[in-house]
Amino acid sequence: MVVLAVTAAARTRPRYGGTLRVESQSDALNSPDAPATRLLFDTLTQTDAGGEVLPGLATRWESQSANHRWQFYLRNGVRFHDGSPLTAEAVVESLSAACVNCRWRARAVGDSIIITSESPQPELPAELARSIYAIRRQDDAGNPIGTGPFRFATNSNGIVFLSANEDYWGGRPFADAVELYGKRSLREQWLDFTIGKADLVEVPAELLRAAQQDHMPLLVAARPSDLLVLTVSEGALKDEHLRESIALALDRAALSNVIFQKQGEIAASLLPEALSGYSFLFPVTPDVARARELRGAQSLPLRLGVEGSDSVMQLSAERLALNLRDAGWNVRVVPQAQNPNAELSLRRVHGESADAASLLSEMLDRLGGAQSEDASDPASLYRVEHAFLQAHTVVPLLYLPRAYGLSSRVHNLELAPDGMPVLTNAWLEDAR
Repeated sequence: MVVLAVTAAARTRPRYGGTLRVESQSDALNSPDAPATRLLFDTLTQTDAGGEVLPGLATRWESQSANHRWQFYLRNGVRFHDGSPLTAEAVVESLSAACVNCRWRARAVGDSIIITSESPQPELPAELARSIYAIRRQDDAGNPIGTGPFRFATNSNGIVFLSANEDYWGGRPFADAVELYGKRSLREQWLDFTIGKADLVEVPAELLRAAQQDHMPLLVAARPSDLLVLTVSEGALKDEHLRESIALALDRAALSNVIFQKQGEIAASLLPEALSGYSFLFPVTPDVARARELRGAQSLPLRLGVEGSDSVMQLSAERLALNLRDAGWNVRVVPQAQNPNAELSLRRVHGESADAASLLSEMLDRLGGAQSEDASDPASLYRVEHAFLQAHTVVPLLYLPRAYGLSSRVHNLELAPDGMPVLTNAWLEDAR
């Protein structure tokens, strides 16, 4: 019995070695939510599933002047992958490059970074946990250099090879390497997963039910993190009544039931119900009669642009166009790339932040809004969100979950609060 117990324990003990194989539809290195980002780079702060802000490259921080001034103190002994030390100057340079339109400015003071702003920034520590603010550099060949658990090796034919950072300040990762296969169709991903060539593949919301029925081993995010929105050009549709007509014509339930197989959360708000507690105050039921009334005699032809070549986004756009035609609008679906000035655009916006105030700030930033007050409690968050959505330039539709097929040889792989895989502590059963 003792021998069996020891053997069982040995089988479950984490092992070093092996290569993780990850596939995605997006570019593995250069897309906004590229899988490589969180492996190569670190942020000053991190957030847990409950939205609590934790140390990252900064070990502590403090605010002054009623949140107009923040000071972040850097972790000692951290080095970039090329061996150069992490300095406050390097952090400021990286933040400044990422923060072209930010409401704050950063400067180096000794081993710390001071960030100042004209308006209060109470959520700044949480905001700096977003991957857009990851600290990064490039070598002379243009290759990425960070301080993360893996270092860049090569990028060949869309396959990004990363190797373990032996000197990582957070402890060496278990896997020796990660291979990231980008721009892989879902069919290619699932085929590779079936024959054992991929350890982690994407399972989009519209296929989640089918994957469950096929008994595919799944890892599903605890909360939806991808917001499907329709944006309306205020320049082309200056009359807010016309924009409201468009918003009232959309049938979110049909979109959810028919295309996304009832996965995710029907939403008319920027924040999911689990975070805000008030999303039910934003009506989700269409009112075609009122939409027709508000449209009046307007017969302006509208183009509905779709980003990329995603067939599900195309189907979603066609469904929305059908809703708008029912309300009397003349709409045609067009590629966004060839029609950058389309009056309407269907977008999928990924939200990283794990607490309501930070996520609202992030969503406003991504969707062209400005936070008009220091919003932290539900009442003030609602006021800010309501004021922004009342213009009807952004019409939230659905919140969608992220899910992945996971090989049985992979252990201890978790998802971040925003549904992105955390590969640092994952280990392989067959590693040698």
